[in-house]
Formats: sequence, structure tokens, C-alpha cells
Amino acid sequence: MTGWPAQGEPLHPEIVLGFHGLCLVKAVNDDDWYMGSLNDDGSVTCWSAYGDLYEALRGL
Repeated sequence: MTGWPAQGEPLHPEIVLGFHGLCLVKAVNDDDWYMGSLNDDGSVTCWSAYGDLYEALRGL
């Protein structure tokens, strides 16, 4: 998982929720939820962050 918060910095996902090419990811030791796109190789490119799951779901 790369992208937000630091471009190119890998994050380690704890939870990944997929929605037809988009996904929400909660990283290990991080309370934020990240929105991004699921790539063909299984990686995720994130472009925004949300403070909780409710806000992240609304952002979809």
C-alpha cells in the first residue's frame, strides 16, 4: 500500500475493504482509514485519509 500519507512510503494493512476497484484500508498501528484504488498486482494506491470508518464510507 503506497500513496497517502507519504508518497512511496509503504504501509502495512490490517483491514482492506474492497468496492469494485476502490478500497478502504486501515493500516497497522494507525487509527485513520485510507481510500485508494486496488491495482491488478494486489497493491493499493491511496489518495485520501479519513479519521474513522463512517467518514471513509461516506467518502465512497
